[in-house]
Amino acid sequence: MPVTIYHNPRCGKSRDTLKLIEAKGIHPDVIEYLKTPPSAAELKQILSWLGVPAKDILRGKEAAENGIDPGLPEDRLIAEMIAHPIVIERPIVVSNGQARVGRPPEKVLEIL
Repeated sequence: MPVTIYHNPRCGKSRDTLKLIEAKGIHPDVIEYLKTPPSAAELKQILSWLGVPAKDILRGKEAAENGIDPGLPEDRLIAEMIAHPIVIERPIVVSNGQARVGRPPEKVLEIL
């Protein structure tokens, strides 16, 4: 079963989550989402697998720094998240039609 991690190598939680996955013998597809943000369709799919609206994976401090109002309509918020991927919570792990935010990192074990 393929595993993908939307990863920020500068984030401790993201690094810890990647190490945890690799310790299980899994070699995930690593997407550095700051360099390669998901498309709107990909982000909508991830949100569907997470079962949450976009505002639930919006990093508050980074959103404020980028002038993004969490009360925006869903499609507009997704567009802002793609334009400013630093505001997307990290890491997000996707596997077998499910997704989890790695906060804490052990949360991703639920889908591996």
